[in-house]
Amino acid sequence: MAVVHILSAGAAQAVVENIASAYTRETGNGVKADFGAVGAMRARVIAGEAVDVIVLTGALIDELIESGHVVAGSRFDIGKVGTGVAVRAGTPMLDVSSAQALRDSLLRGSRIVCPDPATATAGKVVMGVLERLGIAAQVQARMQFFPNGFTAMKWLAESRGELEMGITQITEILANPGVNYVGPLPGDLQVKTVYSAGLAARAPSAEAAKEFIARLTAPAARNVLAKAGYEFDS
Repeated sequence: MAVVHILSAGAAQAVVENIASAYTRETGNGVKADFGAVGAMRARVIAGEAVDVIVLTGALIDELIESGHVVAGSRFDIGKVGTGVAVRAGTPMLDVSSAQALRDSLLRGSRIVCPDPATATAGKVVMGVLERLGIAAQVQARMQFFPNGFTAMKWLAESRGELEMGITQITEILANPGVNYVGPLPGDLQVKTVYSAGLAARAPSAEAAKEFIARLTAPAARNVLAKAGYEFDS
């Protein structure tokens, strides 16, 4: 029995776990997956950690192909993920329908949680939005960063503060039942990121890894991906 080792962006956690469950049940192969911010996962790959499947942004998979850490031609796109706003379940929903409405909601918020912009795609998006809205300095003291969006949403779900909100990849919001998805970032503030899977160049379980990637990116997986918050071009 092979064990497929996966390093994955937090934005893909729900779907990777879903596919892994069926994969293990139907093949007898095991899956060991770690999830985190894309920058942190990339650093582990670069450092030489033993891994079979890598799930990151398409841009980072391409970078790892160039550096020889991912097999050329093994990139398969999973889908696109947008960035959204969340509140703790049971608390009032916010208005994020326009840039001005989002700006007002952010200024009223007592705490704004998001992934760490030093390593996470969504964190970089959030900081860019705050700069464009001209309120980065005003809300700086109320920002709280987490290793990835999944942990940020878990914290938000368990918090008890008033007027708290989170911003991260939509897939990380929908995967946490303790938070409510308010809506996507409005208009041209929205950034959608392509996530892709690739085969590690030194994969210990290469054949099993190829089968896992095929399942993750197959047309049959699209229903699971769509429910998790992924979008597709066609």
